Amino acid sequence: MAKRSGAAHVVTIVKRVKDREYRTHLLRRSYRDGDKVRNETLANLSALGEAKVEMIRRALQGKKLVDFDEAVTVTNSRPHGHVAAVLGMARKLEIERLIDRSPSRLRRLALALAIQRVLCAGSKLATSRTLSHSTLSEELDVAGADEDDLYAAMDYLRERQANLSLGDARVFAG
Repeated sequence: MAKRSGAAHVVTIVKRVKDREYRTHLLRRSYRDGDKVRNETLANLSALGEAKVEMIRRALQGKKLVDFDEAVTVTNSRPHGHVAAVLGMARKLEIERLIDRSPSRLRRLALALAIQRVLCAGSKLATSRTLSHSTLSEELDVAGADEDDLYAAMDYLRERQANLSLGDARVFAG
């Protein structure tokens, strides 16, 4: 028995019966059996439609399906990796729940302040300006927060300061 290896290709078989044309698209692989070339049908691609079959044909030929520079226009690009790392750890440690058990915009702002402090320490004014330079504001749904919002979040944290310093056992026990 011959070794069946080699590149696959798409074959289109056209059959005409009276005034109708039937097209069958087959995924095939050619191989040698002694001095003869044989074909092995791997799949019938006819149900995929002409456009998808043509894409498969081009991909098997090593051609680009889409020129990235022509197909994609970057309209906005902001860093996310550092935000994902710090926010992921904060969520794993349940920092939001430590701040307050009830979800609120102020709790999200307080978390944004803490995370932004880790990412790039600065004043509340600087934080309000740099919050939109990464994906942090969208991740925490606090986009558009200004320095007044951040000062309100600081007041919110000040009210909970006693619970935060004692809170580790209390928050995680119940």
